[in-house]
Amino acid sequence: MEPFQDLSDLERYRRRLGHDTALVNCSGQIWIFTKDVHVDVNEDSTQQMTLKVVHQNMGVEALVTVVYASCNAINREELWNSIQHISSHISLPWLVGGDFNVMLSPEEKLGGFPVYCQETEDFANCIATSSLYDLGYIGSTYTWWNGRSEDACIFKRLDRILGNQRLMNLFPTMKIKHLIKKGSDHSPLVLECSQNTEEIIKPFKFLNFWAKHSSFEKLVEEHWRLDPFYMVQQKLKRVNYALRSWSKETYGDVFQQIATLEDVIQAHEVRFEESPTLHNKEELHKAQAQLSRYLHLEEEYWRQKSGLKCFQEGEKNTKFFHSYVTGKRKKLKLNRIQNTQGDWLTEERDIAAEAIRYFQEQFTEDQSKKEFSLLNHIPSLVTEEQNQKLEELPTEEVKAAVFGLNKESACGPDGFTSIFYHTC
Repeated sequence: MEPFQDLSDLERYRRRLGHDTALVNCSGQIWIFTKDVHVDVNEDSTQQMTLKVVHQNMGVEALVTVVYASCNAINREELWNSIQHISSHISLPWLVGGDFNVMLSPEEKLGGFPVYCQETEDFANCIATSSLYDLGYIGSTYTWWNGRSEDACIFKRLDRILGNQRLMNLFPTMKIKHLIKKGSDHSPLVLECSQNTEEIIKPFKFLNFWAKHSSFEKLVEEHWRLDPFYMVQQKLKRVNYALRSWSKETYGDVFQQIATLEDVIQAHEVRFEESPTLHNKEELHKAQAQLSRYLHLEEEYWRQKSGLKCFQEGEKNTKFFHSYVTGKRKKLKLNRIQNTQGDWLTEERDIAAEAIRYFQEQFTEDQSKKEFSLLNHIPSLVTEEQNQKLEELPTEEVKAAVFGLNKESACGPDGFTSIFYHTC
C-alpha cells in the first residue's frame, strides 16, 4: 500500500481497524494488517514482503507476496528477480498483489505518452517464468488516475492480483473487484471468495438516524393518533410497521444503495476515462457526493450496532465499528447445542429446531395448581391508600426517567431506542 503515514501510527490503525497483527516492510511503504490467521515473514525487501499465511479454521496454508514496486524501471528488476526466485522453490498456493507501477500492455493506459514496451515485456516475462496468472477483475479497467481532465487526463492499470495454479484450484470462485477511487488516486482491490449464508428473519430495530429526517416526527404523529384507550404497546406496533415502509421509501437498503452507487460511480469513471470532459467530471462528483451521504448513514448504523460511547459524532470509524460488531457476533454466535439425549448439534438448522423444541416444551407442559391461601395470613404493611399513591407516578418523574436514558443505549424488547422517545 501507499500510506504516506508516520510509522508510529501503525499500531493505532491496527486497533481502529480491529485487526490482530500489523506488519511493515523494511522501507516502511508496505503496511499489512491481518486477522484470524497466523503469519510468518518469509522475505522482506524494499519492494515486496512475502508472508506464509495459515488459516487454522479453514485448514488453509498459502504464500502471499504484497508488492509496492519502484517507479524506476531499473529498480524494478530487483523485484522481478525476487518474484522469480520465490517461484523456483514454492509448493504452496501463492498470491502476488499490489501496486506494480507498470502496465502489461499498451491497452492498460489511456492518455499521456506511449507505453515503453521494454518495461511491459520485463513484467510479462516475470509473470510467465514464475507460472503466475492475472486473476482478472470486475470494475473499471484502470486503477490509477492523475486527477486531471480533458487532454491532461491519464489513466493506468498499475494494481493487480496474480496467482499460481494451486491458488486457483484452492479458490475456484474467487473474484477481484476494482473499487471506486475515493480519497486516493488508486482504486482499492478486493479479493472475494464467495460463501453461502442462510438468511435469517430479523426483528424490528429502530435506527437512530431516522430521527434526523425532516418527515420523521410527522409520520410518528400521524400513526400515534389513535383511540385514547389504545395501549402504548399497540401504538408502538403501529408506528413500527409505518417506519418499516417509510424507511424503505426514504432510504432503501443502505448497504444495497452503497453497492449500487459504487456501480454508478464505476460507470461514470469509465465514461470519464473514455471522454474526460468537465461535464463528465461533474457527473462523477455528483455521484460521489451521494455516496458520501450513504457512507455517513452506514457509519451511524455501525456506531449504533456497536453500542460504543467513547467516540464523538462525526468521527469516521465505520471500519472500527464494523470490526467491533463482527467481533461481538463471533463471541455470541452459538456454534453447538446439546439436546435432551446428550448429543451435540452443530448444524444451524438443527440448533434452531432444538431451541424451539426446548422452549415450546417449557411453556406448554402442565402446570400443577398452586395454592396461595397461606398468603392471607400474612399482614399487609402497606395500606390501600398508600398503594394507590405509589401507583400514581407523576408525569415529571416519568419524563425525567425517559430523558435520563443514554442516547447510545441499545433498543428494548419493542425494538425502539431512547432516541425515539427523546425525539417524540
